Amino acid sequence: MSSSHPPIGTLLRAWRQRRRRSQLDLALDAEISTRHLSYVESGRARPSREMVLRLAGQLDVPLRARNTLLLAAGYAPAYREDVAMAGVREAVQLILDAQAPNPALAVDRHWHLVAANAVLPKLLTGIAEPALLAPPANVLRLSLHPGGLAPRIGNFFEWRAHVLERLHRQVEASGDAVLADLLAELRALPAPAPAAPTTPGLAPGGVVVPLVLDSPAGRLTLLSTTAVFGTPVEVTLSELAIEAFYPADAGTAERLRRLA
Repeated sequence: MSSSHPPIGTLLRAWRQRRRRSQLDLALDAEISTRHLSYVESGRARPSREMVLRLAGQLDVPLRARNTLLLAAGYAPAYREDVAMAGVREAVQLILDAQAPNPALAVDRHWHLVAANAVLPKLLTGIAEPALLAPPANVLRLSLHPGGLAPRIGNFFEWRAHVLERLHRQVEASGDAVLADLLAELRALPAPAPAAPTTPGLAPGGVVVPLVLDSPAGRLTLLSTTAVFGTPVEVTLSELAIEAFYPADAGTAERLRRLA
């Protein structure tokens, strides 16, 4: 057992509790006895490599954390990290560029900006604190900071609530201490004086919260989407997310074309 990690049983129990699964529920899905799972969690039994991966799969543990589970159990990691990412980054950039004239970006697991298409910088020109753009720029901090995009967001309080709730769900699902610190930081940021009256509510149909953003081309009403790679076997790639913003109305679509 690796001395740099808590015991494998402690880690598995923490993930099971985070997923709100009982021992009986998990044991049935993993096709093992409840007694054996109890022995693994208490440290009375050492799981095989295959058992660690089976339980991690049932608990939907992220690939990085699965490597940690394997190390804690005394096994080598199963998933590569930062291997041959140059080709992947090129593919990601092609995906982002294909979204133009709509802004699109790629972020890592901590919401640091990894790549963006040429439209995004045009939305960021002239922010009050350019230091927020220094690598590794955090896009959530940039959007909610009064020195960033916050004064330009017409529905700031709705957008802030959406961002904080989304980040809260990520913290609950991952147990990531860096994300937890980021959530606390963003909650403590002061709200800026709005550049224009707050735009209420939802996008057409009342089902999503749009981003209402003042840009050099005029006010944009944008719908955000998130895409991830479906079958990653590499840690960094599994943590990469592509965020694209699409026009919610014809006027925004025209303004984006002019901006691009």
